[in-house]
Amino acid sequence: MIATNYSNARQNFAHYCNEAVHNYETVIVTRKRGENVVLMSESAYNNLMENLYVRSNRDNYDRLLRSINQLEHGKGTARELVEIPDDEQNIL
Repeated sequence: MIATNYSNARQNFAHYCNEAVHNYETVIVTRKRGENVVLMSESAYNNLMENLYVRSNRDNYDRLLRSINQLEHGKGTARELVEIPDDEQNIL
């Protein structure tokens, strides 16, 4: 995590954007009134939103945790994925 003040962030905005995107850094931009801002890559943001969504439904989240536990204890099975041609996908 990187913390910088507003003036420095403004002067070096491209640098901090690159840090967020290429180095997966979260940049905290501090402001005088304590109303700070967070800069992160779109992929980090999307990941965060997906995790919040998954955890928002307790039943689904518990099912996911049980599934992970089963997999970690060797109760998973490997399956081969079969690709369906586009012209056959609309049959269902």
